[in-house]
Amino acid sequence: MNILIIEDENQTAQRLGNLVHEYDSTIRILGVFPSVQKTLAYFSTPGFTQPDLIFLDIHLEDDLGFRILEHLDLAIPVIFTTAHSEYTLRAFKNFTIDYLLKPIVFEDLCYALDKYKKIVPGLKPQPASLTIPVVSTEPIVKERFMVSIGTKIQSISSGQIAYFSYEQKASFLTTTDGRRFSVDYSLDRIMQQVDSRQYFRVNRAFIASFSAITSIHSYSAGKLKVELDPAPGIDIFVSSDRISLFKEWLGK
Repeated sequence: MNILIIEDENQTAQRLGNLVHEYDSTIRILGVFPSVQKTLAYFSTPGFTQPDLIFLDIHLEDDLGFRILEHLDLAIPVIFTTAHSEYTLRAFKNFTIDYLLKPIVFEDLCYALDKYKKIVPGLKPQPASLTIPVVSTEPIVKERFMVSIGTKIQSISSGQIAYFSYEQKASFLTTTDGRRFSVDYSLDRIMQQVDSRQYFRVNRAFIASFSAITSIHSYSAGKLKVELDPAPGIDIFVSSDRISLFKEWLGK
């Protein structure tokens, strides 16, 4: 497999290359480019090798990575790698395999490359003038989350997780028996990985499981307070713009 890495941070690009080779040492990296201009220059080089897959950062030195896809109308699968979650919908308008949030976790990278192999078995890149097909991106629910305890790594099943939280620029999960562990995913990424029938993003800092909700209190101005078990030690209110969705979710 031939790939391109389009990334403007040298250390991030090097780490991504190392992770790719850890997944499969036979993968050939055709080049690493930090900008839209340098990437387009590669594709305009006579006799260039067309990649089977592109790893594409969104914020590059000179513009957004989407400009590359718009200019070339590429019919090549793309895995987006970015620190920004707000471009997800726009990304999946392209031939997108996955959308990985930085810092990239090896487990996520393996999932994305495995997904590529399932979606495009034996696929050969088509000429750039062809129309890009829209790829189905039905999420796969994670059954376990890996956490670190000192030098040990432990697997926590999703059924043991009462809620996820975000504080002091880090994400955590709390188990039903009150244990708390840091996790390497943003809450946006976690919501893409859990069963939406069992978990709900009540506000920017909490994702609660249905089984962890012990009671709901209605306050003036339509505010809803959620009580969780184990108790998080702070008051949890449902975001005002999510109250209708929350009520609908409770009734499913």
